[in-house]
Amino acid sequence: MTKFFLVLHVLAAIVAVGPVTVAASMFPPGARRALADPEDQRAAETLRLLHRICRVYAGLGIAVPVLGLATAMSMGVLGDAWLIASMALTGIAAAVLLALVLPRQEELLEAVESAAGADATTEVTATTEVATGAGAPMGATDTTTSTGVAANPRATVRLAMFTGIFNLLWATVTILMIVRPGSTTGA
Repeated sequence: MTKFFLVLHVLAAIVAVGPVTVAASMFPPGARRALADPEDQRAAETLRLLHRICRVYAGLGIAVPVLGLATAMSMGVLGDAWLIASMALTGIAAAVLLALVLPRQEELLEAVESAAGADATTEVTATTEVATGAGAPMGATDTTTSTGVAANPRATVRLAMFTGIFNLLWATVTILMIVRPGSTTGA
């Protein structure tokens, strides 16, 4: 039964987490392209697809820790330090994805869609530090669409940073799962 759970756990990680890490990494550069050219429908459609992939596969990703726990229980390693660290990092990765990556993707997607529709609506340009976000240089331009969503180019940089943190956490979990430092079951 252990091998069955392990196979399902690894397959779930590959099928669920892999697409999220790739799609989330592709989103910030795609958002920059879409913000640079609001008329580019293909760029906006690509962003919608990447965000949908992230949302759907994040939901499917719940199977990874569930199957991981089943595998750990069948192996009798629930108290091992490498597994506890992996579970903690998995929880942090999930929190980063749900609290920092997905909401910012939604904001940028809304800004891109609003900018595309801004041809017929009013577009306001703000040049204050408050409008461009903390740490932005004074005088930096930030386009606020008619829906009030800021299309701040720095937002794509922050999203890329959070996505990188998410991906780094998953890479660390993967390494811990393979190396299993201190494990008595052999690597």
